[in-house]
Amino acid sequence: MPVFSLDPAQKSWCDELRAVAADRLRPLAEKGEPGHVNRPLVAALGELGLLDRMLTAGALDLCLLRESLAHGCTEAETALALQGLGSYPVVQAGTDEQRDRWLPEVAAGRAVAAFALSEPGAGSDAAALALDAVPGGSDGPGWLLTGEKRWISNAPEADFYTVFARTTPGAGARGVTAFLVPADRPGLTGAPIEMLSPHPIGALAFDSVRVSAADVLGEVDQGFRVAMNTLNLFRPSVGAFAVGMAGAALEATLAHTAERTAFGGPLKDLQSVAHQVAEMATRTEAARLLVYAAAEAYDSGAPDVPRRSAMAKLFATETAQYVVDAAVQLHGARALQRGHLLEHLYREVRAPRIYEGATEVQRTIIAKELYG
Repeated sequence: MPVFSLDPAQKSWCDELRAVAADRLRPLAEKGEPGHVNRPLVAALGELGLLDRMLTAGALDLCLLRESLAHGCTEAETALALQGLGSYPVVQAGTDEQRDRWLPEVAAGRAVAAFALSEPGAGSDAAALALDAVPGGSDGPGWLLTGEKRWISNAPEADFYTVFARTTPGAGARGVTAFLVPADRPGLTGAPIEMLSPHPIGALAFDSVRVSAADVLGEVDQGFRVAMNTLNLFRPSVGAFAVGMAGAALEATLAHTAERTAFGGPLKDLQSVAHQVAEMATRTEAARLLVYAAAEAYDSGAPDVPRRSAMAKLFATETAQYVVDAAVQLHGARALQRGHLLEHLYREVRAPRIYEGATEVQRTIIAKELYG
């Protein structure tokens, strides 16, 4: 498929997703409590088959799914994406037993997953993580996890966590192991963190939490690869989330500037306004094409996936920030009123420039790939 266009079936699917997001999922989102997992919303995503589709989707399908849901209901998009981020390490590196235990529950919307990588001292520099996995255990080979995770989406309300811990001190990225840790494991506690964006984020404390060989995802000391493989898939789709928000802001701006009158006519007849809207539309389309190109590269196994993923995530999230901000400016004070679509998007659009690798990290990746 050419990366610059969608076929009729894909366009129809995207239209259906937008309608479902607006008509069925948005009412559930509005009933949720900010900062907490909205389990009825997650269950609805399961009932609609969207979580199952997400678990088996290629990168392009994942991007179309996230962009379309974001256009109609950002909370539904985020709930779906967090399920994917937390469970994809199990998809790619889990044992048959781990997959059979958790993936059907995730797909059905009955189990909430979380991706536990970031720490107080290891955010952008993920290889610097310090959660200790100390050898020990009375029931055979195992480890005791001690330390803290922070800025973890769905924490502390998830049912299981994919946790990245240091099994070999001083080895950098080569000494990290991924573990599947159920939330009811003794010694694991958590607390919510109140954030600007409305989705749940929290901190986790590990007080000698016991894990065994049966909890390892992939191989010992190879967990950083599990994390990076997950992020390489999800980074373009973070861009898709951003494109969905930019598209919603642009659509609202087109309607507002066509209807709102000032200085004797509609706003759209003012050249300064029309040119601003044209710039918003152009940047949004450019971001969309970068996202689709990165997704196509991932699905085709191209060698330049890290660079393309980083470019897509970088440009799309920065573009969405620009488009939403410009939309607020063109709407005026009404866009800042609590409950307005743009007030909601203004709070939502800031975080994607930071999580899953901040803008500065993406530029570093791109430069490294170019000079490499």
